[in-house]
Amino acid sequence: MKRVVITGLGCITPVGNDVETFWGAITAGKHGFTSVTRFDNANMKAKVAAEVKDFNAELYLPKSDFKRTDRHQMFAVAAATQAVEDAGIQGAVDPLRFGVYVGSGIGGLDTMVAQAEVMTKRGADRVSPFLIPMMIANLAAGLVAIKFNAKGANLPLVSACATATHSIGEAFRAIKHGYADAILAGGAESSLNALGVGGFTSAQALSTSADPDNASMPFDKRRNGFIMGEGAGILVLESYEHAKARNAKIYCEIVGYGNTCDAYHVTAPHPKAEGTVNMIKQAFQESQLAPDEKLYINAHGTSTPLNDATETLAIKRAVGEQLAYKIPISSTKSMIGHLLGASGGVEAIAAVKALEMGIIPPTANYKEPDPACDLDYVPNTARPYAIDKAFSTSMGFGGHNAGVLFTKL
Repeated sequence: MKRVVITGLGCITPVGNDVETFWGAITAGKHGFTSVTRFDNANMKAKVAAEVKDFNAELYLPKSDFKRTDRHQMFAVAAATQAVEDAGIQGAVDPLRFGVYVGSGIGGLDTMVAQAEVMTKRGADRVSPFLIPMMIANLAAGLVAIKFNAKGANLPLVSACATATHSIGEAFRAIKHGYADAILAGGAESSLNALGVGGFTSAQALSTSADPDNASMPFDKRRNGFIMGEGAGILVLESYEHAKARNAKIYCEIVGYGNTCDAYHVTAPHPKAEGTVNMIKQAFQESQLAPDEKLYINAHGTSTPLNDATETLAIKRAVGEQLAYKIPISSTKSMIGHLLGASGGVEAIAAVKALEMGIIPPTANYKEPDPACDLDYVPNTARPYAIDKAFSTSMGFGGHNAGVLFTKL
């Protein structure tokens, strides 16, 4: 079995379009919520979103490609480019041993909505010839592979809001078992349109607050739904042996991965958190480490009534109630919103940076404690804290649970 390390990071987020800006914003407790600008939502209940701002696609793609590339695919290429440059891996790995595990929970919904309107107004024969490659969820991984000549293992996963975490975990296993030397892993999403927001609103998943400063409130008694966001988070995973041979910068090691399903309900978590408990235990069993007070958990923390209470219960059941109260936990969704299939990638980056910098990003906008959520959520202010382990968790509709465990070398 090979050891697996993280050597590159890249992200596009509602609070910054590179890792340095993103990390600076979340450790300062700054959110990226604004009134919706991407579409007319005057007659919709959801008023606030976490939109990516000032994104310059020309830094990553030729202008001639814009009309044939969905927004989530642009984000994926951008984040992957940052990660590759950060790792210095371009040209330093055999293309046949270089993989891409980049998923999307929904795919090109922006394109689907726009082309459905074309079909309605002008007829099916006028639909863009680029509809299918812009819409299907595997093409973000395909475009990244094409850009970086990555001819190895390629697996675009789709598991709703657990997509990026599953992608990182499966990439970890592929390298661990010798199927690749390096893999770009994570997720990308952009579904901030009337159809996507309307669907999540009808499913009673979104906050209907019109106040950006009081919208996303993970673990707070006032929470009433998540704020929908967009973006991408991609990491370079590499075998330790390969990274050392090329004298690469190493952020940390990935040592465990949990992957379970509640097999309970389409949208609701299991009331006893059985799947999440088993996912956490799996990751630690694989790592052969035990949770302790030097662990940080970047929680899924959606700001929905059911998720936050159930995730709190899961942590207590997985590590023991006495220890659970001593572990710092935070939800960066309090600042960036829920990036759906991309969330686990960006949140994994937050966990890696917390491990590197010894700073726990806060759960922002935390004001009213909830008896059902009574752990240490690092309220409102980042905390210097010496950790040697960081765990990032994700859950998705359909009962999907995923978690990845990082440690210092």
